[in-house]
Amino acid sequence: MKQFKIGVMSDGFRLPPLDGIRKAAQIGAEGVQIYTVRGPMGPDEMTAAKRAELRRLVADLGIVISALCGDMGGGFHDAAQNPDKIALSRRIVDLAADLGVPVVTTHIGVTPEDRPCATYQTMLAACRELADYAAGKRVTFAVETGPEKAVVLKQFLDDIHSPGLGVNLDPANLVMVSADDPVQAVHTLKNYIVHTHAKDGIQLAPGSAVAVYHGAAATSEPPAEFKEVPLGEGKVDWPRYLAALAGIGYKGFLTIEREVGPDPAADIAKAIQFLRTQMG
Repeated sequence: MKQFKIGVMSDGFRLPPLDGIRKAAQIGAEGVQIYTVRGPMGPDEMTAAKRAELRRLVADLGIVISALCGDMGGGFHDAAQNPDKIALSRRIVDLAADLGVPVVTTHIGVTPEDRPCATYQTMLAACRELADYAAGKRVTFAVETGPEKAVVLKQFLDDIHSPGLGVNLDPANLVMVSADDPVQAVHTLKNYIVHTHAKDGIQLAPGSAVAVYHGAAATSEPPAEFKEVPLGEGKVDWPRYLAALAGIGYKGFLTIEREVGPDPAADIAKAIQFLRTQMG
């Protein structure tokens, strides 16, 4: 099995940002993905001095920043909100370029199957603008999988046709929300995958992707439709999934994302060991 690099979403430790990065290195991760929409790591808070400090820290730890997370919630389906979201996304891309980070990931919302509809065209225009901007900065604007089937997302990406556009493949989102096959998704999206999340889950009942990704799921209550679980305990077929990634020549990160559970550090450490065992 191909030896992929293992990363961690540093916010998953629920520590101050720099401490989360240190913790990731301590437990054996080779890279980190950092949430950079708002708060101390947001582009408007990251002064030149803070950016230099972050570059020094990851270099001293012997790790890299695999991607920035630029997900601001709600996606790009609302034309009235898009100018502000696009402006912030541009600043996040600028931050990535300044830090030497190759990928910015985000959720764009639920891509409609009806290509001529107004929502599809609104999302298309926003993502095309951001993809072209990212390409000019030598950064990839990576859409995270989950709300729609992989074939629907591929059509959307093909319609944009920009070298600055890619995919952050999250197999658990496909399983939990769209009931899609992550293995087939790898083959469907093979020309776009630049980063992946290592996450597992199960679908409890069919639900609404619009409710999940446009705010109804952003509550304190656990979702009734799906459940995130530790790696190896859900419906992701890890041997076949990793073999599929190897088969398409993917050479990037498996970035562990753990969003629930009382002891995230322990879960993340177990996830690193699980992935290493899977890779032999």
